[in-house]
Amino acid sequence: MTDTDRRTFVTGAALAAGVAAAPAIAQGGAKAPTTAQAAAYPKPPFPVQRQPWPGLASKMTPRPDHGETSYKGSGRLAGKKALITGGDSGIGRAAAIAYAREGADVAINYLPAEEPDAREVIALIKAEGRNAVAIPGDLRDERFCQRLVEQATAKLGGLDILVNNAARQQTRPTIADISSEDFDATMKTNVYAPFWLTKAAVARMEPGSVIVNTSSEQAGDPSKDIIDYAMTRAAVLNFTKGMAKQLADKGIRVNAVAPGPFWTPLQVSGGATPEKQKSFGESSPLGRPGQPAEIAGLYVAAADPSLSFSTGQIFGATGGGGQPA
Repeated sequence: MTDTDRRTFVTGAALAAGVAAAPAIAQGGAKAPTTAQAAAYPKPPFPVQRQPWPGLASKMTPRPDHGETSYKGSGRLAGKKALITGGDSGIGRAAAIAYAREGADVAINYLPAEEPDAREVIALIKAEGRNAVAIPGDLRDERFCQRLVEQATAKLGGLDILVNNAARQQTRPTIADISSEDFDATMKTNVYAPFWLTKAAVARMEPGSVIVNTSSEQAGDPSKDIIDYAMTRAAVLNFTKGMAKQLADKGIRVNAVAPGPFWTPLQVSGGATPEKQKSFGESSPLGRPGQPAEIAGLYVAAADPSLSFSTGQIFGATGGGGQPA
């Protein structure tokens, strides 16, 4: 593991017991990683590693920090019921942990292949005394998206927050290398699914509910080798702004979070070339990728009832790289 002398990452053994291992750096009661923790996060070069899509955070080196030990809640989402797609790992996992520690009951969706990571998240949510619901399935299926919202609402006893986070990213050097099957899979995961899920969720949401979408800095500054992915992130940004206007009179807010480079399974399961993976995040002003724990607070802010005048907003975390237009 790169920089193992700088940080101890969470171990699978501890999570299997339902308790996250303590990092080497003191927490100090912070709600998110402290300045000292952030300074100790790994920087490039990273070891080149490959996993089959969709990848597991538990098999990454270094293992991502999702806030398992650092995030401390303060009741900002007390009593809320949240559904998070892609909640097994990466940014979705960080949001799930943060939501549970802010007092929300949480349902997560993931692909069946991600079950090992999902079990860890469910254990962490339950450790907070919150209702934890696991619903595996493929978001490219419209009927499954409808069932997902129905099941989450039934098992949680309502639905106050929908986080459309799951995404597919596969690097291809040219447009000629993107097959119609690849393009279709990316579009259905990243664009169709949020549309289907939002449509189903709105029919069940009460005033005061919130939809939080995941966009990306790619929406405004696309990389040349993930053009289909970048297209979808721009679509999500536009969708967020339009739906915020459409749902305003229903009392439902819609916001988006736009990450920059973050260390997640997307990068090791086909989302980056080996060369880009080795130097991943190096071009950001901070000189490294973000860890999922460092963006969890923005997902909380995007759904926080106290920010009731914030809708159609884009919350960015790009390591100094600017925000999409």
